[in-house]
Formats: sequence, structure tokens, C-alpha cells
Amino acid sequence: MLGMLAAQIMAAAGSLSELDVLRGVRAKSGFELALAPREFHFPLDHGPHPTFRHEWWYVTGNLDAAGGARFGFELTFFRFALAPGNGTDTPARSQQSRWRARQIYLAHFAVTDVELGVFEFAQKYSREALGLAGAQAEPFRVWLDDWTLGGGGGSWNLSARGQGYELSLDAQLLGAPVLNGQAGLSRKSDEPGAASYYYSVPRMAVTGRLVRGGHPMQVHGLAWLDREWGSGALGPHQQGWDWFALQLHNGGTLMFYALRDGNGARDPHSAGTWVSPTGEVRAIASEDVQIEVLDHWVSPRGGRYPSRWRMRVPVVGIDVEIRPVLANQELVTRPRYWEGAVDVSSAQGGSAASGRGYVELVGYGE
Repeated sequence: MLGMLAAQIMAAAGSLSELDVLRGVRAKSGFELALAPREFHFPLDHGPHPTFRHEWWYVTGNLDAAGGARFGFELTFFRFALAPGNGTDTPARSQQSRWRARQIYLAHFAVTDVELGVFEFAQKYSREALGLAGAQAEPFRVWLDDWTLGGGGGSWNLSARGQGYELSLDAQLLGAPVLNGQAGLSRKSDEPGAASYYYSVPRMAVTGRLVRGGHPMQVHGLAWLDREWGSGALGPHQQGWDWFALQLHNGGTLMFYALRDGNGARDPHSAGTWVSPTGEVRAIASEDVQIEVLDHWVSPRGGRYPSRWRMRVPVVGIDVEIRPVLANQELVTRPRYWEGAVDVSSAQGGSAASGRGYVELVGYGE
């Protein structure tokens, strides 16, 4: 996923305009760049990479309650380095301050309540100081205040609360991390350093408790983890993206991000990853994917978002229709973006390609 890290952190810090942020922050001297494929090491790479300027941990998913209620959820953590360094160096003792920090963290928590037709979101941000926020590899944990994601081996947990909803889930990672792009190197443009290291865990079985308006209910479902880190940015002509993460009932998963230029045309660096029901992984190029927008939703705050799609990926036999479970799943942040739960159905009938997923739309709500 192309996270909202730079946009959110820098807007909160007040040091860049929204347009500057959306186009990305150029890699600065002193930060490590994602320039070539690397060897990944798990579980170490679940933790932070402080020599890079930014990174994020994205968890999205669909939940069912025993009484039939359905929910979507998003819990995301972003790290942004204010200055080069390994994240652990400190000034001389006489100059030390307990508030001093090289890292800023930001997090989003959102719940889509399909039964009530309600979408609620909350955000927090803090410096990495006084234990207010941070990330560590062993044991893996990332947190901001009382919002947390962490665990060991294949068993994780997450928790967050805000705007009348509280979520606490145990997650079982179903399968090894899947490397996106070129062995985990995801190039966003031809500019040097305009790339990230990117992997996903496209299936996580989750169980736990969701509290709605003070009333707890047991829930279960399927979640998706996306992880990226780097120091580069989008290209100067790239204005946003559409990101799809589809979990099919037959066991297959598809991730695809469509980068857009200022005229709305798809950038050739758009790409994705298909995992077959039997576990085979295949990189998906932009020319492999056809997307037809079938409907739109107009935000009351301004902006027109695509709101229903037909997606064809003939090389892996995919022809599906994707529908949001609610039209309004817009997070009113800086910049605004849409991220929400969707249903997937076969465009040609039958149930082989049915499923659920999440979609992120950035660059429509300026």
C-alpha cells in the first residue's frame, strides 16, 4: 500500500503545504534509499527501519459478529524521521531533553459499521519520546499512546479505540510475508530513490472483541497487513493512487495500486501481486490490469471519488466487480482520503471470484 505517512505527518507538523506533501517529500541527504532488491529477514523486518525516512504498518480487515453485524476496520501506524540517524543516537548529556526525538508517529483508526450505516475514524500523533510512541523489532511492537500492534511468531494482537468504537483482536498470520515488486523493491517512478521496500501478509485470521457504544460483541474475520519503508517520493507528475486489496473466498488474493498523473491517467509504474489459492505468487504489471469505473461518490466536503469498479486481470483469470459496503468511508484528515471495506463478486456470475477486501483512494478530496 502507498501509505499516507508523509502527507499526514508533515501536515500535522505544519511544515509543508498539502500539495507538496501529496506529491511526496524528496529524499534528503543522509537517509538510506531503497535502490536495489535486498534480503528480507523475518521477524526482524516487521520492526522499524530508522535509517530510512519513513515507513508504515497498515492493517485493514472485514469482521462479522455473532448476531450478524458486519464491520470493516483500519488501524495504521506511520513513522517519519525528522533528521537522519539510526534513531538511537542522543546528544551530550548536558544537552539531553526527555522530549527530544528524531521520530514522529501518527496513527489512524477507523470502523465501518455496515449494520448502522456509520463510518467513524480517529487519528493520533506524537513524538517518539517519553514512551509516547515508538516501534521495536524484538519482541515486535508498534504503538502510539494506547493504540498497539505487536506479537511474536505468527500470533499478533492489535487494539485501538475512538469515536464510540473499541477494537481488540488476536491475529494469526496465515502464511509467510509476500514480497511485492521486484523481490520486495517497489519502484514508484524512474527517479532515483523513488522506491520503497514493500511486503504484505494478505491473510490474517482475526478474532476478538469490538465494543460499539459501550456494548461488546465477539467478532471474527480476515485482515490484511501492508508494510513499506523508504526515503523517496512519488514522481513530480503523480497526483494520487487507487489501491486494491482483495481476499477471495477461494483462497486467492490480489493487490494492485494504480498511480495517477494530473490528468487522471494511469502511470506505467502501477503494479501489484497475485497469490493463487495454492500459494503461487505472481507479479502483476500495469498492462495486465483493466479497471473500469462504474459509479462515483461525491463527498459533501468536495471531491468526486470512484465508487464501484470492474477489474479484469486475464493473466490470472480474474474478472470481478468491486462495491463499497458504504459510499462514505472518507477520512477527513490532511489530505482527505477514502479507505473502506468492499465486497467482491464475479462479473460473469458464479461464486468462484467472490470475496471481500479494502480499497484506498488518494488525491480526489483536495
